[in-house]
Amino acid sequence: MVTHPWWRPFEVPDEAEIAAARTGEHRPEPVTVVAPDPEWPRWFERVREQLTAALGRRALSVEHVGSTSVPGLAAKPVIDVDLVVADSGDEPAWLPDLEAAGFDLRVREPEWEQHRCLRGHDPRANVHVFSPDAVEPRRHVAFRDWLRTHDDDRDLYAEVKRGVAARGFTDGMLYNNAKAWVVYDIYERAFAADPAHPHDPQPRAGG
Repeated sequence: MVTHPWWRPFEVPDEAEIAAARTGEHRPEPVTVVAPDPEWPRWFERVREQLTAALGRRALSVEHVGSTSVPGLAAKPVIDVDLVVADSGDEPAWLPDLEAAGFDLRVREPEWEQHRCLRGHDPRANVHVFSPDAVEPRRHVAFRDWLRTHDDDRDLYAEVKRGVAARGFTDGMLYNNAKAWVVYDIYERAFAADPAHPHDPQPRAGG
């Protein structure tokens, strides 16, 4: 069996794992998926400017990812950003300055590539913090770029997202779990088509 170096098995966190990763009490809010907004790239630029103003050269890269980074894709009106710093596990080196700039730490997952997630408020943003050797930011860019160039998967993803959001989720992580199957399947197609890395299909268990 040969798998793409960025492949991950199909797994979703359970509610106990989700709760353990949170740094504070969950505040329920309805998950809404809206039509694509041409302002989203400008929202990202505002977040990027906030991050780089706070961290300077410590912000090794700031990437617009997630659904708002794909033109024509329906999304939650929240900008997803991948921020790479020298060591995401070394919170004193970067977190106080981001908190002073108005970002709130919401998720801490040291066992998952030292991932941290902060919430920005003007505009609303989820800032995912990783170290340079992390795989997940590479996956996010690959997923974004695939959807930018494959309208069929972009439209499928939009349809699934709208259907899942219509179920009335008030927890973004549980919403993510409910659509994880289509994300995995799209990654499978992207990995299989990558000329740089061989990949044997890995269907979801039971799927």
